[in-house]
Amino acid sequence: MLVLVTYDVSTAEAAGRRRLRRVAQVCKDFGTRVQKSVFECQVGQKELVQLRARLLQEYKEDEDSLRFYFLDEAAVARTEHYGAAEPVDLTEPLVL
Repeated sequence: MLVLVTYDVSTAEAAGRRRLRRVAQVCKDFGTRVQKSVFECQVGQKELVQLRARLLQEYKEDEDSLRFYFLDEAAVARTEHYGAAEPVDLTEPLVL
């Protein structure tokens, strides 16, 4: 399934800046950054459980925000992109 993960982490204090880096790293472990605080994650049910658990462990409920958007094939087909950084097709093999 394709999950769009977005977050807003308070960076007013040093602890928040560290938390922001950790949240971003968790997202990188599961997906591709498409904007500064937005990741597209192609995950199975098991990976989704791990992703959610790790993010909920890192964020601070009273200061931060996490959102998970679950996109079906119809929503993916209707996605439009403009500007820099061409989208990565998460269903194709990634060649490095």
